[in-house]
Amino acid sequence: MIGLIGKKIGMTQIFAADNSLVGVTAIQAGPCPILAVKEKNIQLGFDAANEKSLKKAQLGLYKKLNVTPRKVMRDVSREPEAEYKVGDELKVDLFTEGEFVDVSGVSIGKGFAGGMKRWHWKGGPRTHGSTSHRRIGSAGSSTTPGRVFKGHHMPGHLGAQRATIQNLKVIKVDLENNLLLVEGGVPGHKNAYLVVTKSFKKRPKKAAAKK
Repeated sequence: MIGLIGKKIGMTQIFAADNSLVGVTAIQAGPCPILAVKEKNIQLGFDAANEKSLKKAQLGLYKKLNVTPRKVMRDVSREPEAEYKVGDELKVDLFTEGEFVDVSGVSIGKGFAGGMKRWHWKGGPRTHGSTSHRRIGSAGSSTTPGRVFKGHHMPGHLGAQRATIQNLKVIKVDLENNLLLVEGGVPGHKNAYLVVTKSFKKRPKKAAAKK
């Protein structure tokens, strides 16, 4: 689905129309210039970059397109019926208040974690002389297969993985400041780059064709 590249600003609270307090995440979404138009996707750029930090090939591409260099480039699905032109900008008004979006990003890295925290193990008994409370226990037989199966749940690095949170409600769209407020949390740390797309599961229903 069509979307924008954004940056996570942080979380806050606002009052909804019924005076209830809602936790929201503020996302700086766009403006994103269109860098390429493909058959099924469009390539977007986001966040102005210093020309000195870019390679010559990248800088040459932006000069050819007559677009200010950007730090981030991502592909998003295009709407088949819409027309797109290289150089045009997509802004936060792509979304409307009340609709649902999917937000993708890299989750916060939490370093090395034990199995109980990483995989939510129940843990061993805490009484009757047990000394195996948070240990991994047996990982496999010593005879057959004589090794640990690949993919076995073990302690290790937690977080820092690609994650997508689906069906987040858009609470407010601020076109003047390029801000999008969505209900709930999104992946990543402060200032992490995100891709915000229209919800795949909660699409608006198309109007029935008139006879």
